[in-house]
Amino acid sequence: MDDPHYLSGLQLAGRRVVMVGGGTVAQRRLPRLVRAGARVELVSPHTSPSVSGMADAGEIVWHQRRYAEGDLADAWYALACTDDPEVNAAVCAEAERSRVFCVRADEGESGSAVTPASGRHGGLLFGVLSGGEPLRSAAVRDSVLDALHAGTVADGRAPRREEAELPGVALVGGGPGDPDLITVRGRRLLSRADVVVVDRLAPRELLDELAPEVEIVDAAKIPYGRAASQDVINRTLIEKAKAGKFVVRLKGGDPYVFGRGFEEVLACAEAGVPVTMVPGITSAFAVPAVADVPVTHRGVAHEVVVVSGHVAPGDDRSLVDWSLLARMRGTIVLMMGVERLPQFAKALLEGGRPAETPVAVVEDGTMRTQRVLRSTLAKVADDAAAAGVRPPAVIVIGPVAGLAHESE
Repeated sequence: MDDPHYLSGLQLAGRRVVMVGGGTVAQRRLPRLVRAGARVELVSPHTSPSVSGMADAGEIVWHQRRYAEGDLADAWYALACTDDPEVNAAVCAEAERSRVFCVRADEGESGSAVTPASGRHGGLLFGVLSGGEPLRSAAVRDSVLDALHAGTVADGRAPRREEAELPGVALVGGGPGDPDLITVRGRRLLSRADVVVVDRLAPRELLDELAPEVEIVDAAKIPYGRAASQDVINRTLIEKAKAGKFVVRLKGGDPYVFGRGFEEVLACAEAGVPVTMVPGITSAFAVPAVADVPVTHRGVAHEVVVVSGHVAPGDDRSLVDWSLLARMRGTIVLMMGVERLPQFAKALLEGGRPAETPVAVVEDGTMRTQRVLRSTLAKVADDAAAAGVRPPAVIVIGPVAGLAHESE
């Protein structure tokens, strides 16, 4: 049977909208109504904490009572979202008499309106209806959004360029490795790049989604081996941008967490090249998380320190007070520390960290090749060597590193 619905966009800004029910359905529907500028009045004796927070913030008006006949007076739109079918039916009946379109959450076909699975992308708002199959609507919506983000479906803008949105350079954090963990904005800007300057640890699979004409510049910084000079990278960004290209500098993790991102921003600024900064999910916290290592946990760790392992303890270039770190009781997240792990462990032990302090080493975090080594501070250097641990790996030192093992 053909879908009986007529898809339309409602202009609700400044207009009264009544929602009956303050539970999880309300929590899902309210933000978009508020964003649309509707004057939302909520009728419910109770709400979820998030919904009451919206009322406290003045985003909605909450009438803390049960629904009563007449609540829909002067409303333009209504939503019956309680867990009581009789109340929802009464709301829809009043809406019908008042000629107010009404969504009924528990029985969509019984209302006079349905809420589509909606998506937003670059100024577009679209909805999908499937005749009473909400999961199907959501699946199609998600597929369209993914295609728009990847640039495989045109979004109707001017081809490949919109000057107000695309500055000379976009500094994009690609996340810890899994291509699904790049931000939505980062993926969108990447899909519109003319040139992509990419690090070895950036999500490689994303490059395959680029159009054939996109120029890819390899700025691989292989640990302790061949490396592209930072000056060369800076110069490449500036030259490509000044040639009229939109350049995406795609980096692993977050560009401002040991990623030299701000060096590149300063170089572009000095050359008069505008930069858009798009933060990424930092590997320092995300990689331990996917390995069941929380960097904080109530009653276990009240502090987290992220430390670069680029230089060893005692090196004249080191800015780290290892004796102070050794006296901490919280979490140390050590980045780029595989090669010098014996030196770091020794410095912490000599500074007073207990030998039995749990340590987790997460290699290739979020990737198909991820593996986790669990050890102690006294043994981790030998264990990592025996296991053949190689960069990239995130090393977590502290009680939190032993929590998952204790729960097994």
